Amino acid sequence: FWLNENLTHFAGDIIVMKFTFINGVICAVKNIMKKTKGGFSTFFNIFSNVVTRATGTPWAFFIAVSVILIWGVTGPIFKFSDTWQLVINTGTTIITFLMVFVIQHSQNKDTKAIQLKLNELIAANCDASNRLVSIEDLTDAELEAIKKFYTHLAKTAKSDNNIFSTHSLDEAKQNSVNKSKGKTKHKIKTT
Repeated sequence: FWLNENLTHFAGDIIVMKFTFINGVICAVKNIMKKTKGGFSTFFNIFSNVVTRATGTPWAFFIAVSVILIWGVTGPIFKFSDTWQLVINTGTTIITFLMVFVIQHSQNKDTKAIQLKLNELIAANCDASNRLVSIEDLTDAELEAIKKFYTHLAKTAKSDNNIFSTHSLDEAKQNSVNKSKGKTKHKIKTT
């Protein structure tokens, strides 16, 4: 009886601590949003960057393992009760659910940045096909057609044993035509 009463009191204290923590977080969010001009979008961008960097560290892993170990050690103290199990289940479920959105936002931003960098490289290279700029917006069928072309191009380059084969869609088509007619010229560019 004493243990159940203390466990109920302990669970109540945890709930109060959660609400206090949540209120503190809400106040911090409001203060940051006042300071940032972009509103919630800018705040979420900053928040997701910080959280993604922090959770990707060895210390974050160590803290997570420590929480699980502490939870496991307290099992006998609370006689492995339903409340004891509910604490870890609820906590991990909420954290996992929220982290999905934070990580997805960060991943979308990183993917967009990489695509823009690749687009810049393609646009800056006079031998690259500009049709590959914004290729990520094509349909799956269109991407599959381009993939088949590059697979064919790779096989052709491998059979030629030439590391200087072009990788541009337009030049590759012309080179394939020239190769079949026996007019192959390989350009070596030096910079």
